[in-house]
Amino acid sequence: MNKPRPLKRKEAIALTYEKHKHSAPAVIAKGKGLVAEQILERAKKENIPIQEDASLVELLSKLNINEQIPEDLYMAVAEVFAYIYSLEKEATKKDAPKGKK
Repeated sequence: MNKPRPLKRKEAIALTYEKHKHSAPAVIAKGKGLVAEQILERAKKENIPIQEDASLVELLSKLNINEQIPEDLYMAVAEVFAYIYSLEKEATKKDAPKGKK
């Protein structure tokens, strides 16, 4: 008989990248359970894109708040930022007046 798996609490990590301040993206918020829900809710409220990647969250959760991501995670995080950029670009196209896309 299969044992039911324990429910895993939701986790969330928020990143920022300001090239004039940091040489790499940094963790600005992280949490589990209720804190994770609050981070996600705030992102939705502020229209900040959300990317779900459990493996990346697991790796980033080892970092402290305001800590820059290590070099070995650059590629994974770059993919997330590229995804966000493509969403923003697509949204800009949809909001542009006809003939100015």
